[in-house]
Amino acid sequence: MSLEQSPRITAERDEPILEVRNLQTAFFTEKETIRAVDDVSFDIRPGETVGIVGESGSGKSVTARSIMGLIDSPGRILQGSSIRFGHVETVREYAEAFPNRTVDLESLRAEYDPNDFFARAAVDVRPTDLGYERADDVPLEDVVAAGYGDALGVGDDDCVFVTDGSPESPSSIADGFVELTRLDDEAQRRMRGGRIAMVFQDPLTSLNPVYTVGNQIKEALRLHQGLRGEAATREAAELLEDVGIPDARRRVNEYPHQFSGGMRQRAVIAMALACEPELLICDEPTTALDVTIQAQILDLLAELQEERDLAMMFITHDMGVIAEISHRVNVMYAGEVVETAGVNDLFADPKHPYTRGLLQSIPGRQEGDRLQTIEGNVPTPNQPATHCRFAPRCPKAFDDCEAVHPASVPVEEGATDHTAACLLYPEELPTAEAVARHRRRADTETRGDTE
Repeated sequence: MSLEQSPRITAERDEPILEVRNLQTAFFTEKETIRAVDDVSFDIRPGETVGIVGESGSGKSVTARSIMGLIDSPGRILQGSSIRFGHVETVREYAEAFPNRTVDLESLRAEYDPNDFFARAAVDVRPTDLGYERADDVPLEDVVAAGYGDALGVGDDDCVFVTDGSPESPSSIADGFVELTRLDDEAQRRMRGGRIAMVFQDPLTSLNPVYTVGNQIKEALRLHQGLRGEAATREAAELLEDVGIPDARRRVNEYPHQFSGGMRQRAVIAMALACEPELLICDEPTTALDVTIQAQILDLLAELQEERDLAMMFITHDMGVIAEISHRVNVMYAGEVVETAGVNDLFADPKHPYTRGLLQSIPGRQEGDRLQTIEGNVPTPNQPATHCRFAPRCPKAFDDCEAVHPASVPVEEGATDHTAACLLYPEELPTAEAVARHRRRADTETRGDTE
């Protein structure tokens, strides 16, 4: 892939298959609370690759593990976070499997008046907690998905929400979502691997050295597709062929140590695809590979996406890889998304000083013999965000950056497809006016937190 976006990917192509809203994942230790992911929001659509980029410690992998339900103690996803999986077939499957945990949102709309809801003393949430300035703007879906629907009769363990169709007749469901933050172990097992799969950085962490590669792929086929015996063996070999492993019929009986590094990563991709997921999360899958093999894996992922209409979330610290594979990009820093844009816009006209710093560190993008560097290190986000976390390292920082937390705003008025969390934007406003706008937003959110 080049920087030119695929013509079949447009913002209006389909409704998002994954919607992440106000995601907060924190780790509670005796010493401090680490806000590893702090109010992160983004969408992924079918057939689209969304890149997540940033230095180590930015929160990229924790975001992925939050989606997969792999956050272990002392970490947890905080109330107010929402991760919605909107694949209709999955909603139907879950409505049939968990009828007592399925909610008909259309029947609740008559009871939901936003102004009345947020005015209730028993409701411990404000519109700003959900990313809105006014109560009138908060949809019912956001309230129940974030865990605040108890005042409307939504149970703590309800996880399937139907917006079009009848929960009593799952085949009639035409729209809705499964809220991933509310899944128990049984529901999570159905989702993990079967609908959402993940490829990790080191294939040896995913492959058991004492079992053949084929056996490990067949285990996934047995659990999620019910295949056994010769049928599972044939399917495992075909999957290895699909990911470009030569002589797959023989190699299906080999062990991980008999595969090269690139072939092991291909085998892990085959295992992830065994259950035909709708979303594939790739957590730095090419970092440990040499440049030639890295290019082959990127080409393979692009081909598989084209064939299967896969939605992909691709995590990396390598801006060159982001340029190669992504359609849209979220730049993360210290647990927050600081810039979001289409890949062409991001590389042609980066706005946030952090994004500019990342791009200037790529060889060949600037004049001179020495590469630009970003001085300092990513801070540990162990305090609430009351200022710009990048300010101590930012060449554009001014006094207000240490006192005002920037909201994510369009870089130009009305340009919602390119946003940045920086006091310099919207750029057509005088700096003082832009800062005042961010300050009002921050003050509103602070009042909501303390009331």
